[in-house]
Amino acid sequence: MKVALVRLREAGNILSYLAPFEVKSQDKVIVEADRGLDYGEVLEVSEEEHPSANLKKIVRKMTPEDIKQVKENAKQAKDALQICARKVKEHKLKMKLVEAEYSFDKKKVIFYFTAEGRVDFRELVKDLAKIFRIRIEMRQIGVRDEARLFGGIGPCGRSLCCVSFLKNFEPVSIKMAKIQRLPLNPSKISGICGRLMCCLFYEYKNYREFSRNLPREGQTIHTSRGRGKVVSVNVLKRLVYIEFEDGGMEKITYPINE
Repeated sequence: MKVALVRLREAGNILSYLAPFEVKSQDKVIVEADRGLDYGEVLEVSEEEHPSANLKKIVRKMTPEDIKQVKENAKQAKDALQICARKVKEHKLKMKLVEAEYSFDKKKVIFYFTAEGRVDFRELVKDLAKIFRIRIEMRQIGVRDEARLFGGIGPCGRSLCCVSFLKNFEPVSIKMAKIQRLPLNPSKISGICGRLMCCLFYEYKNYREFSRNLPREGQTIHTSRGRGKVVSVNVLKRLVYIEFEDGGMEKITYPINE
């Protein structure tokens, strides 16, 4: 039986589900939940020889009625968010509410928030449970998750990677920008979330491989023509430009297998 990777709701957890019928990437589906049903989008499908028997199943592909229900839930979630915001203010909690989501069957409402540290929201949850009379879940998220929730357009002019196809956030470091010879200007290498752009991760492996054994800019090296200073390096083409003391220049190509 095939196993599908599904992202719950708009920005929920990514979990594996048994697919007892044919599904494909981007299919909207109804899935089994701990207490009822929920909905999500298929990210990818794989065929495992021995999938875990503990996996829950995809119940069906979403019907027009299901989609209508989800839209109605989204409208009511906006009202729930306003109610929660008032309660947060009453309890004087240092947290920023970002979004609210109902599970498909409305047996659970999830409130997403950001905060600088841990927040004791136990009394808040008690108040909300009295109002909504369903399961309340408070989920603290980071700025990257916040960007995924709201969406937007990246510097490349395309929809944010975290919204369109990313399954998980990979760790991104300034080293990845350096090895790609990108300007270390925060405004140039940061996404709308304020963190380093996720796309720096995509080509890092290739740049690291192509950078292997290349001299650094500013380094003095010896060539058949004599000593020279490396003034420029083209990593992908593995071209090194060298300036000599007499003012002459030379271009050297480094084979990839060196």
